[in-house]
Amino acid sequence: MIVVRSPLRISLGGGGTDLPSYYREHEGFLIAAAIDKYVYITLHKTFVEDLIIKYSKLERVTDVEQIEHPIIRESLKYIGVSASHLEMTSMADIPSGTGLGSSGSFTTALLKALHSSKKHLIHPKELAEQACHIELNLLKEPIGKQDQYIAAYGGITCFRFHGNENVDAWPLKIHEETLFNLEDNLLLFFTGYSRSASSILKEQDDKSKVKDNDMISNLHFIKDLGLKSKEALEKGDLHEFANLMNVHWDHKKKRSKSMSNNHIDDWYDLARKNGALGGKMIGAGGGGFLMFYANEKAKLRHAMREAGLQEVRFRFDFGGTQVVAQS
Repeated sequence: MIVVRSPLRISLGGGGTDLPSYYREHEGFLIAAAIDKYVYITLHKTFVEDLIIKYSKLERVTDVEQIEHPIIRESLKYIGVSASHLEMTSMADIPSGTGLGSSGSFTTALLKALHSSKKHLIHPKELAEQACHIELNLLKEPIGKQDQYIAAYGGITCFRFHGNENVDAWPLKIHEETLFNLEDNLLLFFTGYSRSASSILKEQDDKSKVKDNDMISNLHFIKDLGLKSKEALEKGDLHEFANLMNVHWDHKKKRSKSMSNNHIDDWYDLARKNGALGGKMIGAGGGGFLMFYANEKAKLRHAMREAGLQEVRFRFDFGGTQVVAQS
C-alpha cells in the first residue's frame, strides 16, 4: 500500500503569466502558496488481474489504453506501470473545479505514487516537469504550470517561467511574524459552484497566441503586480499586499467576461464593506473560491455566512507532494 498526498494552492500574485503562450515570449513570474488541503492517491497491489481505478467513477480494465481518465492513462504509460494486479484510488479534501489547482495536485500525487511503486526517487522539479509534460504536452490542456510546481514544492514559493521551458523556484523571503499574520488573515470562502478552468483559460491562451495587445498588456501588468506583491510581502507590508489583491482582481476580470458574474461581484463588494482590505477570485475565475485579506475577521465571517458562503479554514503546507504511508 502506498499513500501519497499533494497540496492544493492559492495564488498570491502574478497568476496567469505561467501559460506557455505568454511566458515563451515574455517570461512569467508568480508567487503561490501550498495549503493544508490535499489530493490523495493510494496504490494497492491485489490478487485480481485487472486494474481497478476509483475516483468520481469506477473503472475496471485489463489494458492501460482502455482507461478513460486521461491523466491516469497517460501517467501509467509514461512511467511504464502495467495495468494488472493494481488498485488505485483518488480522494480530495476540496472538489475539483474550484480554483485551487486540483488537477495539478492530482497529477503530481499520481506520478509520485507510481515512482514510489517502482522504488524511484524524484526531485520536486522533475516531478513538476513530468506533470506539466503530461497535462500540457500530451493532453494539450490550455493551462499553466503553476499548479504542478507549487504542488510539488509546497511552501510559499516564487516561480519564474523562462521561454526555454526552464522554471526557477525559490522560497519567498518572508519574516516569521509576517508569515503568521498572512496565514491568520487570509480567508477562503466557497461560492457554491465550480467551473472548468480549461474553458476560461483557453480564451486567454488563444488571445496570447495571436498576440492580442490588450491581453498581452494585461498579463504584463499582472506580472508586475506579482513582483510588487513579492516586495510587499518580503517587507512585511500586508496592507499593501491586500491593496494589490484588489488591483489584481480588477485587471483579472478584464481578461474574460466569464471571469466574474453578478453574484461574485456582489459578494466581493459585501466583503469589502465588512472588513476585507483586499480580495480576489482564486484560480481561473468564474466560480470556486473567493479569497480575502482582513483584519476584522469576525465581521467578515459573519457577513459571508449570512450571504450563504462557506468558509474553508487553512494553514500553509511546507511539505509539497510526499508519500505519507508505504507498506
